[in-house]
Amino acid sequence: MATLTQQQFDPASAWARYEPDARRPWNLALAGHLYRRAAFGASWGQLQRALRDGPQRTVDALLRPVGDVAAFNRQYDELETPANDENSSNDLRAWWLQRMIRTPHPLQETMTLFWHGHFGVNAAKVNSARAVQQHLQLLRRHALGSFREMLAGVVKDAAVFLTLDAKASRKAFPDEHLARWFLEAFTVGPGRFSDRDVREVARAFSGCFVLQNQLRFIERERDAGTKRILGQEGIFTGEDVARILAEQPATAQTIVRKVYRWLISETAEPDERLLSPLVESFAKNHDVLQLAETMLRSNLFFSAAAYLQRMKSPVEFALGIVKGLEETVSTPPLAEALVRLGQNLLHPPTAKGWLGGQNWINHATLAGRHNLAAALLKSDGAFGGKLNPAAVASKHGTDARLFLDLFLQGDAEPSGDSGTDARRAAYAAITMPEFQLA
Repeated sequence: MATLTQQQFDPASAWARYEPDARRPWNLALAGHLYRRAAFGASWGQLQRALRDGPQRTVDALLRPVGDVAAFNRQYDELETPANDENSSNDLRAWWLQRMIRTPHPLQETMTLFWHGHFGVNAAKVNSARAVQQHLQLLRRHALGSFREMLAGVVKDAAVFLTLDAKASRKAFPDEHLARWFLEAFTVGPGRFSDRDVREVARAFSGCFVLQNQLRFIERERDAGTKRILGQEGIFTGEDVARILAEQPATAQTIVRKVYRWLISETAEPDERLLSPLVESFAKNHDVLQLAETMLRSNLFFSAAAYLQRMKSPVEFALGIVKGLEETVSTPPLAEALVRLGQNLLHPPTAKGWLGGQNWINHATLAGRHNLAAALLKSDGAFGGKLNPAAVASKHGTDARLFLDLFLQGDAEPSGDSGTDARRAAYAAITMPEFQLA
């Protein structure tokens, strides 16, 4: 492992491509690190291929996979479409987990999960599975695309308006709560706008109504007067708000900092100088794929400043086990288990998503993670014995010691009770403290 900390990087070297050498070799630990952050985890075969291909070719495959991603997404979009518009978010939640497990483009799903937390749409408030599904499709479509285009879609997204209790924005009573969320949580961030900006953005959204779970624009309720938003003046609408907010340098700072926490580290706040090259580039092109690519290829990503510097969310914890053991499982009970661990997909606690970090772990949720690990590995029960550690060990021509390398890549020593039984050895590995970290 490289030993450089964030403070020892200047921006140029931090974001330069990592090239292995004698001091910083490409190894199993770094391959596992890359797959944890970009793909929810890896199988043994994927890790071995990564070792052969090297870091840059492995990142290539994660950014631009060879499989027909569009065909896969079309198939799952159709499968996930609710038969009616009743609130069946439990089904949608289970389908999304299946999609995360099976996708040929796991980075797209990890970034969809990131944006789900950023915009914080809550299915209980939306009360329409179809509207929630359309929101997820919007996030997925732009998850590695243009943030500007994503925001242009969000300002017309009924699920976002319903989550923010913004069903009607009238000319006489523009919705300042909606406006403040767009400014503070989604784009420029706190302290970077005035109360007047809030009022003017609210006026720009006047005429927006959610009717039958669709966002409608009612012209007679539109405030057609001139607005002044963040120094720009015009007869603005909600679409203009999206453009203005996307163009703000402060928005680029907000998004780059949040993606940094997602892909690099949540334990140390990066200084502005370190992030400045990424912020400058993102402010010009709003390209999420380019931002993610710069981070995932970088010296900083493959250093100690990033290694194990995130706490796995419950989704990441569970999918790391499933992906490692090369099978899928029944996802309705998995979704329910994740609720008990603190991550109810499609139901974030606020429109700011989940707090994350150390908030994922307490005595109850840690015990819950151990219980879920045991349930996933049982030969019967809710998950039907689909995950078979013995078969995985046999497939790869090794013994139960495989699981320390598969799940921990040498970051922990075998415990005294792991033995040679494959299920016991796998359980010992996935309940170690190190496996809780990404």
